[in-house]
Amino acid sequence: MTRPGARAPRPGARPWGGENRHPAADGQPRLFVAVPLSAGACEAVAEVAERVRTAHDGVRARWVRFDGLHLTLQFLGPTPESAVPSLAAALTEVAARSRPFTVRLSGAGAFPNIQRPRTLWVDVVAGAEELTNLSASLAADERVAEWLPQRPGNGGPLERKPYTPHLTIARTDGVPGAARLARSLATEAADLDVAFMAERLVLYRSHLGRGPARYEPLSEARLGG
Repeated sequence: MTRPGARAPRPGARPWGGENRHPAADGQPRLFVAVPLSAGACEAVAEVAERVRTAHDGVRARWVRFDGLHLTLQFLGPTPESAVPSLAAALTEVAARSRPFTVRLSGAGAFPNIQRPRTLWVDVVAGAEELTNLSASLAADERVAEWLPQRPGNGGPLERKPYTPHLTIARTDGVPGAARLARSLATEAADLDVAFMAERLVLYRSHLGRGPARYEPLSEARLGG
């Protein structure tokens, strides 16, 4: 379910990302590139999520950390630390070719659908084209492309879903009551209307463990240089 007038993701679309390029390289950092939300946007989304979570306390969704919300552009997966300087240089060059732009968030939905949700998201109703262009520019840079997910064994490109800008806020795969939670989120987020300026690209490292993942910024580049 999407807010009336909002951009609807392609039917059957799923969260964009990929499998690990090096499945056995568990000791390597898991990296991704994203546009961070402003503090005010984080707070507005967190307020909506908290209302839903409180109303459905028995539904054990895996909520993200709301103090570090971001719009993922490219997921790299396990990547050696030695690659960070070249990735940082790629971010700087890609960011320099793009101007800051407005992102507006409104409405919510679920992948693959609201009846059997695996991922709950808030919709991007402005700025989607710019985010898509940034994602494509990163993928076209050889320093980034080297670490994008590949097919195991033959090293060929992994078939990937089209990039669909969205803000992931919870994962509900196999969680009892997930559809009820998704419907509630869609209702609560219908009146959400928050905008912020996308001004930076950030290379993050995911730290996994108990509770929500923690994201450590390793490098950042300002749009427009």
